[in-house]
Amino acid sequence: MGKKGKHSPDDPKAVVRELMKAGKVKKKCCKSKPRCDKCPVRALKKAQKKIEKAARKAA
Repeated sequence: MGKKGKHSPDDPKAVVRELMKAGKVKKKCCKSKPRCDKCPVRALKKAQKKIEKAARKAA
């Protein structure tokens, strides 16, 4: 079936999915301006930046 509880550290979507399951991020975006703190769109951008930063640091 698959591994539970483990996400690929280089996949931002998987990171956000885990945050949704933990209740830290909402499942749907309410499209408010500015984005709320629990917005999945905002969490995805944050995860992408974190992964890019780690990649630059490793190179």
